[in-house]
Amino acid sequence: MIPDKLALRARLRADRDLFAAESVSAILAPDAFVERLKPGLVVTTYIALGSEADPTQLAAAAAAHGCRLALPRITDRSSPMRFLAWSMNDDLVTGPLGLRQPAEDAEEVTPDVILTPLLGFDARLDRLGQGAGYYDRAFARYPDAWRVGIAWSVQQVPAVPTDIWDVPLHAVVTEEGMLWHK
Repeated sequence: MIPDKLALRARLRADRDLFAAESVSAILAPDAFVERLKPGLVVTTYIALGSEADPTQLAAAAAAHGCRLALPRITDRSSPMRFLAWSMNDDLVTGPLGLRQPAEDAEEVTPDVILTPLLGFDARLDRLGQGAGYYDRAFARYPDAWRVGIAWSVQQVPAVPTDIWDVPLHAVVTEEGMLWHK
């Protein structure tokens, strides 16, 4: 039986918190990820909060391969998330929910690759997020972007409950490597 999203989120937050507190693991850029990077691609990343898996090494690999980086910017729950150009040395401002994001006047860009945090994922690459729908709406807005979840391996579950608006990922990168449909 697939648990409901609310209960699964609570369990996965606890699992993720415990893993992050006890682990010295890092998310590295697997070869299969790096091979997809081309100069000029726009790769959106995020600044990890709390026990979220940190995508810094993937963003650094993208920058080293000539990709442009961007970060999400949100203003409120009803407005869509925007992706704004960002360099790793740029100053950031604190936005809603404690998110570190570019200033409002940064250039808006169209992503080719979207690195996304998550709470859970399954072998079908269905993703369970925080529940606000920001990334699902962004995936629908940018259907051609390569959607890559960033997570700890303990966040994989047998099945993620999905709704019709949930958009599956193309890949998930964990400290153990990358899972994707070739």
